[in-house]
Amino acid sequence: LGEMAEGLGVEIYPGFAADEVLYGGDGSTAVRGVATKDVGIAKDGDPKETFERGVELLGRQTLFAEGARGSCSESIISKFKLREKGGAAMQHYGLGIKEVWEVPEKNFKAGFVQHTLGFPLQSSVTDKVYGGSFLYHQEPNLILCGLVVGLDYENPYINPYQEFQRWKTHPAIKPHFEGGACIQYGARVLNEGGYHSLPKLTFPGGMLLGCSAGFLNAVKIKGSHCALKSGIVAAESVYEALTSGENAEEKTVATMGEVDPEEGPKEITEYANAMEKSWVYDELKEVRNCHDAFSKWGVGGGLLYTGIAAHITKGKEPWTLSSPVGSNSDGLKTDAKATNPAKEFEPIDYPAPDGVLTFDLLTNLQRSGTYHEDDQPSHLKIKPDVASVPESISLQVYAAPESRFCPAAVYEYVDEKLVINAQNCIHCKCCSIKMPHEYIQWTVPEGGGGPQYQVM
Repeated sequence: LGEMAEGLGVEIYPGFAADEVLYGGDGSTAVRGVATKDVGIAKDGDPKETFERGVELLGRQTLFAEGARGSCSESIISKFKLREKGGAAMQHYGLGIKEVWEVPEKNFKAGFVQHTLGFPLQSSVTDKVYGGSFLYHQEPNLILCGLVVGLDYENPYINPYQEFQRWKTHPAIKPHFEGGACIQYGARVLNEGGYHSLPKLTFPGGMLLGCSAGFLNAVKIKGSHCALKSGIVAAESVYEALTSGENAEEKTVATMGEVDPEEGPKEITEYANAMEKSWVYDELKEVRNCHDAFSKWGVGGGLLYTGIAAHITKGKEPWTLSSPVGSNSDGLKTDAKATNPAKEFEPIDYPAPDGVLTFDLLTNLQRSGTYHEDDQPSHLKIKPDVASVPESISLQVYAAPESRFCPAAVYEYVDEKLVINAQNCIHCKCCSIKMPHEYIQWTVPEGGGGPQYQVM
């Protein structure tokens, strides 16, 4: 797709990370573009011989499609109060952990698709841990499998990675992998708030697309179709807005060679209107209450409600099971606040990996191909106003949950002091969501750093 886009004249900048949102001068808060990250900075903050200043990429409209919990998108949502203005509830997330296996022909079933609930996350119909598994057989001989765990779980001893390894040992799952080999590993958060958590989509100078906005159907564990549709609608809306009106052709960047400095900021609300009329909103509205049903009634009640909503009422039920509208600053219950003190639970004793079907985390991490330049400042930054939280609250009250929920072994405590192994990061964004007091600010590392997925 990248090659096709370039063939149509689109400029693509691989290896450059958008680090900062640029706003207009003269008191204007309109977005005017993004700046890429400076590269060649040492851990101590000093420039190295390879130092290069980031570049400013300016546009008449900037469309943000960073995926779930994108750093630039989140800063915009906060700055423009898009969640409040859109009447949206807090976004909730799940952590998806995934492996890709090559299996012998005798185990391969072309087109096989399986989704499960229950083991290992839920052991009774009242369990409120939200999540389930997926297992797909893909030509020529691949199995794509994983576990999604809702990050609003209460027990700080839950280890999503270990739960996934345990899932593979179930008698109905294990035979799929016999004689095979795991060839890739990865993880990423996904939006689970759905229809109720969609913010206002536009702001002066730009708009939110795909999972930056939250267009994901958590029941289907699918959002790529919604993201593609939002991209199409955004392109049509922007093109229409920028090419209509008197002397519009003369003001294009193609004609002028630059953004017209006299042009005022535009907020293209037609994009939001078109999305609300599209099948994306219809699809998300049908299952708008499903996540909250699991939160209120557990897996039994949630599964029953989801079956009725998805197949019978089709979203036409005259009630709403939504969370309160607002932002984290309003004191609402975020995924981080859902974690309860460790004293209310017993530690979970997970089985040791066998190295054939189940693996220790660091072994699997190598399969992600993740890489970061060692001599650079950590992109995982502790927020100054909560700098004492790791040792005084996270470790003491919650028994260091970050040492378990991180799917890349980034966080560990040595002699009761937090150590951040930023070079392990696979950019899942979980730490910015589930940390007690959300004490981590996730920023972009140097461009090109991170996991190197090939077949995910």
